[in-house]
Amino acid sequence: MYRFLLTRQWVILTLVGLVLIPVMIELGFWQLHRHEKRVAHNQKIGRALDAAPVPAERLTAPGRDVPDSAVYRRVTAKGTFDPEDEVVVRRRTNSDDEVGFHVLTPFVLDDGKVLLVNRGWIPADGPQTAFPKIPAPPRGEITVTGRLMGDETSAASGIKDVRGLPDRQIMLISSGQQAHALGKKVLGGYIEQTAPDHGGSPQLLAEPDHSGIGAHMAYAVQWWLFAAGVPAGWIVLVRRERKDRIEAAARAAAEQAEDGEEAEAASPATAQASPGTA
Repeated sequence: MYRFLLTRQWVILTLVGLVLIPVMIELGFWQLHRHEKRVAHNQKIGRALDAAPVPAERLTAPGRDVPDSAVYRRVTAKGTFDPEDEVVVRRRTNSDDEVGFHVLTPFVLDDGKVLLVNRGWIPADGPQTAFPKIPAPPRGEITVTGRLMGDETSAASGIKDVRGLPDRQIMLISSGQQAHALGKKVLGGYIEQTAPDHGGSPQLLAEPDHSGIGAHMAYAVQWWLFAAGVPAGWIVLVRRERKDRIEAAARAAAEQAEDGEEAEAASPATAQASPGTA
């Protein structure tokens, strides 16, 4: 009763199931790897934020990329802000998803090198083509603390580095571009200022979320359950088809038997009527 498995419909259905099983298993592992990557990323951020601050020049230098192991590390620097060469980073949002600017201010160190400091977010309170009003940074020599970040790129951020913007406006934070614009030695990367707190404007940037792990593990389990469900569903369909075919065959046999009995019952009457007709 399983010869129906050789029909075109069942051969196609079986082949589709055989293809889906490894695909779903692979998708499950893909989601598992994303989960593991997210967990490792969260742990890395947590360790960096918990570590004691170190001088910025210990982790970065002019013309160098910030090493991955140093991203989010808390660093300190002593020097003075240079608001004259301040720029703003367009199309940035705050914690309430309001669109505005990030304020990027050069911080001149005691040795003359420059550290780029993202002082925080301000709202876009005028036309995008105009340079916004920005609260002045502290005057004189101070010590700033912040999270060390690598230069932004279009590939990593998805933000296009648009050219021809209004004066003192940029799309991406690049220490190389700012070094060219300033004509000074600029440390690689930049910092997101965390201290001193300047009273809420610009708004200091919140530390990155490193607690959520997303739903990748749940998605992985779902894909694996789907993979397990394919053969289980195939077996259910085969049994149902076999049962339907057995029942159909039984009905056909019963109908054939009834037709045979009716034919036998009609035969004597026909035989008796024959002589009279003659």
